[in-house]
Amino acid sequence: MARVRPGEAANPAPPTVQRIRVRFAKRGRLRFLSHRDVARSVERAVRRSGVPVSHSHGFSPHPRISWIGAAPTGTASEAEYFEIGLTREMDPTLVRTALDEVLPDGLDILDAVVATPPALADRVDASLWRIELDGVAEGDLRAAVDALMAKDSLVVDRIMPSGKRQIDVRAAVAWAEVGGDAPAGVTPQADAAGRVCAILTAVVRQTTPAVRPDDVLGALDVVAGLRPPVPAKATRMAQGLLDDRDRLADPLGPGRV
Repeated sequence: MARVRPGEAANPAPPTVQRIRVRFAKRGRLRFLSHRDVARSVERAVRRSGVPVSHSHGFSPHPRISWIGAAPTGTASEAEYFEIGLTREMDPTLVRTALDEVLPDGLDILDAVVATPPALADRVDASLWRIELDGVAEGDLRAAVDALMAKDSLVVDRIMPSGKRQIDVRAAVAWAEVGGDAPAGVTPQADAAGRVCAILTAVVRQTTPAVRPDDVLGALDVVAGLRPPVPAKATRMAQGLLDDRDRLADPLGPGRV
């Protein structure tokens, strides 16, 4: 075995010559996948697709794939992101097609672009969520949201592996809307039995720990006693940087000047 010289990597891999940023969706039953399961699925897809992914150095090389802002287990998403390093340049459209063909239905590649500065992590500081509350009347949801937004601070408890953690939900919620005026264009509807489904759309800033949709629902319970009769369905519609109008800039778009 050749001796590794000081300053050199053991078992050096081909260099990364291009980085591609990818947006994908997590839909249907696959919303119950954990982030680890999603990452494993993507790594398998990369191997099967033949995309020339670069690897780390050493005796246990791993594909150079970086992730940001994974959606919580049980939530769907139309705006998940990862960045992949390549050992040769490729058209992003070809990367998108190759990966989408081998991923399972429900993990769908939506877009891909060549990575440019700033870093992907610097392009995201908030998420747009749509939360469907089956069995909740629109008026009740609106009253609860108004009560939450009238607060300067509202702290809820979250049980974590390390113990109980207090989270200020109100500080993280940039804005929230109810009903047909939601940006996602979803309106409340009644089923054949007359049950209603109110829609909450909210922009939530990234915090540590991250405020999740169930934290927002917990805050609505605290301020107004709102408890949906069945589990809510949450979908992340977008991620990005908040602008001056509290709207999100596309992370795959041009860098902000």
